[in-house]
Amino acid sequence: QVQLVDSGGALVQAGGSLRLSCAASGVTLENYAIGWFRQAPGKEREPISCIKSSDQNTYNADSVKGRFTISRDNAKNTVYLQMNSLKPEDTGVYYCATGDLCGPAIATYSRYQFDYWGQGTQVTVSP
Repeated sequence: QVQLVDSGGALVQAGGSLRLSCAASGVTLENYAIGWFRQAPGKEREPISCIKSSDQNTYNADSVKGRFTISRDNAKNTVYLQMNSLKPEDTGVYYCATGDLCGPAIATYSRYQFDYWGQGTQVTVSP
């Protein structure tokens, strides 16, 4: 049974940092591209960061470039999202997901192109 568990979300002040984790069982994450998505209240779930399986290249949406970093620890079968310089507009539920897509066109990816999903973790950034 495949299970992805998202964790690390919290309430943080603007300018602060958080590290989200996506821990997997029943699937080997290094065999997949992994995406992090964000869903703000009343908005669509949007892709914000991804890491390729082949060459470990990473790509970020413009809204998080220079602030968020995705990485993986294959020994722990876990993917991380380090979030720095957080802004109130980063508030939302964050989800990791497995897929085949990761590239500079990340902003065009649909949630329906990704297969297995975590349950989400809430990030709230106060002004």
